[in-house]
Order: sequence, then structure tokens, then C-alpha cells
Amino acid sequence: MTVLDSTTDPATLTMTFVAEFDAAPEAVWQVWEDPRKLERWWGPPTYPATFTRHEFVEGGECRYHMTGPEGDQHHAWWRIESIGKPHTLELTDGFAGDDGEPLPGDEPVTMRVTFEPTDGGTRMTTVTHFVSTEQLEKMLEMGMQEGMRLAMGQIDAVLASAA
Repeated sequence: MTVLDSTTDPATLTMTFVAEFDAAPEAVWQVWEDPRKLERWWGPPTYPATFTRHEFVEGGECRYHMTGPEGDQHHAWWRIESIGKPHTLELTDGFAGDDGEPLPGDEPVTMRVTFEPTDGGTRMTTVTHFVSTEQLEKMLEMGMQEGMRLAMGQIDAVLASAA
């Protein structure tokens, strides 16, 4: 598995994932920038994602849903806050209604992804910032930590198929 570490820090309201890949930062960047590659790993294997909108520019918005094994759909959205290709990506991530639009009153999380070259490839670090202890605990109860580990564990296959 590519995920080396995942930690939750209630004091800083963060969840951090560190993963390494045998590919250059530009290739790892593509698994975020290309919506078809993103769909192949964003979401655990039993909850694959479908992106219906993917505006990968600063200020751009994305809409997606994850489909569960029983056909249930869970909608969410992103807003791209900043792009420092191929080194940093910052986005806001929140829950959406069935129409894909942000749920009123829902407080989104922020996510910062960094891509660092290593001797053999890339280290990708993803840090999610929550707005409260309650939000962090809710996401842990929903299985976010394990789900992200499983999702990121699929990136190697996406990179291999692109090589």
C-alpha cells in the first residue's frame, strides 16, 4: 500500500495522510487534474466516485458523487482555492444535496495537498483541516480515515496504467 502514515490530531483539528509513489510529481499531479483518473481512486473501492463537473482552475468548482454497493449515492463538492502545479493544491470540500450543490448550513473542510520529489518518485501529503472537534469526530465515525487510506491505495494502479 502506498499510504505510509495517517494521523488525526484533535488539538489542531487535522487529519494527515502521507503516501509515496514510484512516479514523478507531474504524474501524481495528473491523478487529481484528470477527472477520469480521479474517478479511478477518489473514494474507497466499494464507493467509487463519478465527477459530473471538474473545473480544475483556481476558483473552479467540482461536483461528484460516490456510489455505494447498494446503489446509494453520496454527493459532495470542491472549490479549488489554489493551484501550484505540480507542487501544491488547496481545496474546500463539502457535502452536497442530490442536485450536487452545497448543502445550506454545512461547514466544509479545507484540504492542502503537497507533492514532493523523492529519490524514487513522489511523496504526497494531504492535510484536511476541520472547523470543530465535532466535525472531526463525525468524519471519523463516518469512516473518513479508513476510506481515504483505501482510496489512496488505488493510486498506484492508476499510475501504472498511465505509464
